[in-house]
Amino acid sequence: MDSLIAAAGRALAVGDALGALKRVALREDPPALALRGIAMAQLGEYPRARELLRRAARGFGAREALARARCIVAEAEVALAVRDLGGGSRALEDAALALDARGDRANALQARLIGLRRLLLLGRLDRAAAVLDELQTADAPPSLQAVSELARAELALRSLRTAPARAALERAADAARRARVPALAAEVADARAMLDRAGARIVHGGHEQPLRLEEVETLLASDALVIDACRRGLRAGEDWRPLARRPLLFGLLRGLAEAWPGDADRNALIAQAFRERRPDDTHRARLRVEIGRLRRLIAPLADIHASAQGFALVPRGQRRVVVLMPPIDGEQASLLALLADGAAWSTSALALALGDSQRTVQRALAELEADGRARSLGRARAQRWLAPPLLGFTTILLLPAALPAE
Repeated sequence: MDSLIAAAGRALAVGDALGALKRVALREDPPALALRGIAMAQLGEYPRARELLRRAARGFGAREALARARCIVAEAEVALAVRDLGGGSRALEDAALALDARGDRANALQARLIGLRRLLLLGRLDRAAAVLDELQTADAPPSLQAVSELARAELALRSLRTAPARAALERAADAARRARVPALAAEVADARAMLDRAGARIVHGGHEQPLRLEEVETLLASDALVIDACRRGLRAGEDWRPLARRPLLFGLLRGLAEAWPGDADRNALIAQAFRERRPDDTHRARLRVEIGRLRRLIAPLADIHASAQGFALVPRGQRRVVVLMPPIDGEQASLLALLADGAAWSTSALALALGDSQRTVQRALAELEADGRARSLGRARAQRWLAPPLLGFTTILLLPAALPAE
């Protein structure tokens, strides 16, 4: 390795992309192309970075498997940054195995951390937890330790375990200080600030109150009957009844809970659940049928009594009833939660993360753009979507596959 390549590599290790480019900007050999690609990625020029890294990987010969594997890992990290979540993870895992076999433990760990972060973005929390448990980070560079602890914190937050998340963020902050990479330190500081922001709202007895994630965890651990509009279900202690796939019943349950301790008017329930503003006898008959279904579903936790005006929710065991609401309103809340990370997302990546069809996501994005809550860059296959930062609260509870799972 020549002195310019070594100096450029040292500059990139501490986040000095411009310093690295000064040394290799005019060179076309594979090592220089790889370093230029990494530098362009650090400067946010992701399409150019991917092109350079692919050229570098092609330029390395059959006997240079180590250098080629490093290029594959670097390109995978750029793909993660632009939220290109399509394709499999086989090439990345093969690169990690090749790096391990040749003694490059740091880059092998980097490859597995990229795969882990991809799983977290897609909401595959069980697989992410399994990967995280297998990682060996004790002897890793401080920057990789910080990334690992950030992933551990996100997994804990998505599972609503704030104490382990806070401890992981403290370890991440310590590792980021030792790494002396400003961008990494800023990411850790942003994640720590999330714990002090409002993560949800509760409606109780007609009053609304914001809650931090720690307070949400305490609420869900209490004996309250919680109608969770973030995850679409009913919770009382350890008992969880998912209703995400039964939106009509959940709409009725939410209407009953918002009216508690009083009763909910029949016409109001019809308007909320059936979206019908002029109810007739057929709607009232349908309401009675759906209330019967809901009564059977929640029977171990609560009952529903008919009254002169409508229906009343009656929890068992003298529990109080609380409605847990998302921090932001609207049907596109989960979509906004993904866009809130500041990255430019493709519609295919959003559809993959949300588990919806691409056409459904495109319609929702068009509505958000019309309301001024999202904007697009580029055209056709190069089109990407961004949203303004959602300051003042965290959207962690709105992200895909938030626990508890159905």
